[in-house]
Amino acid sequence: MFRKEIYIERREELKRRIQSGIVVLFGNNDTPCNYPGNAYYPFRQDSTFLYFFGQQRDGLVGIIDIDNNTETLVGDDIDIEDIVWFGSVDSVKDMAGQVGVEHTAPTSILKAVFSEVLQKNRRIHFLPPYRHDTMIQISDLLGIHPSQQRKEASVELILAVVHMREIKSALEIAEIEKACAVGYEMHTTAMRLTRPGVTEKYIGGQVDGMAHSLGMHESFATIFTQHGEIMHGNPSFSKLEAGRLALCDAGAENEEFYCSDNTRTYPVSGKFTQRQLEIYSIVEACHDYVLDVAKPGILWYDVHMEVCRLMTSRLKEIGLMKGDVEEAVAAGAHAMFLPHGLGHMMGMDVHDMEGLGQNYVGFDEEIQPSTQFGTNCLRCGKRLKEGFVMTDEPGIYFIPALIDDWRAQGLHKDFINYELLETYKDFGGIRIEDDILITASGCRFLGEKRIPYHPAEMEDFMAR
Repeated sequence: MFRKEIYIERREELKRRIQSGIVVLFGNNDTPCNYPGNAYYPFRQDSTFLYFFGQQRDGLVGIIDIDNNTETLVGDDIDIEDIVWFGSVDSVKDMAGQVGVEHTAPTSILKAVFSEVLQKNRRIHFLPPYRHDTMIQISDLLGIHPSQQRKEASVELILAVVHMREIKSALEIAEIEKACAVGYEMHTTAMRLTRPGVTEKYIGGQVDGMAHSLGMHESFATIFTQHGEIMHGNPSFSKLEAGRLALCDAGAENEEFYCSDNTRTYPVSGKFTQRQLEIYSIVEACHDYVLDVAKPGILWYDVHMEVCRLMTSRLKEIGLMKGDVEEAVAAGAHAMFLPHGLGHMMGMDVHDMEGLGQNYVGFDEEIQPSTQFGTNCLRCGKRLKEGFVMTDEPGIYFIPALIDDWRAQGLHKDFINYELLETYKDFGGIRIEDDILITASGCRFLGEKRIPYHPAEMEDFMAR
């Protein structure tokens, strides 16, 4: 946890932004894996609850009564049977004191509290739930059916939380840098172990184990695959083959729950072929170009489109695309090769605040999500601000099913050289990803150590 004054200041700012009513922030409960006593480990608290109340324990609810200027941490103290199995933990009163909350109460009071609030017709602000047990709790307390809860969630509260969490303080940046340091160890471990004959599962397990051994956790399910054309290719039992490319997308989540997220793609046999190097150099150029373009005041959508233009231009040079670059990008032909967005916001959630709704987090009144294939997967389009943390993750993918589908439909035949593209169906995919901080004058990479990504340095690293 940060010092308690941080949480006090955050709650005070939230009150100023919301101005009236009751804010209720639900912490998470333990989630059973296959029976009640076998919960998924480790327990993961809700990020917004952590942001304002700081405590990593299941079964907690934070209530902020703005009109009466009171704050209450609701939860039950554990009993002697729990102590036998799990050891002693701080009381709810002690936990409240650690984050500057004056009042505590057991969970049994929740029904009465909200019945009174509803009777007085006071506004109750809650965030869109994403866990079914929380949905049931909201249904019991507020009488809102789970199917209606996202629609009934407080837009005022969503916007206030987004406004506060999207700008990362110096303390938060320091935490992300810690996660990046472990992310470096995860990725370099994978590079050292990659060679023909080793299974994807083995390397994926070693990547996760590195995070755990350093006191952290993976920030999302690790992707390690020879099928880089599959966006979320989790490790399989397949053995790595000489001549193929391995893609590793992995990150760490530290003890304060701040994340890193990086991707590297490298040759299984330690040396790129000429054809691999040709495609890789395009992705590398697009990745580095972001550092020249991204800065405060620029739409992230425009950064994405600038990268798409560069990629299309370079793909034209090697004959995979043709025609006018502007027209090709406007038509969405580039999405054959880049069917996802350039990057997403990152912080306590690896896709920061995504559960609050993409339209509120990544977009605003100025710009809304695209409906065009590929560009519709851009998770953020709004203007960058100093303190934003974004991922920079361009890629080029050769997806056989997508190639067949578009070719059969005759889609973008004026911009895509399908004859040449056919010869790339066995290629796989390449992605390079780093985390960037938007600064006062531009942006910079996060992480003191740079995971090798330039071809020569990667080959040299893997040869050691």
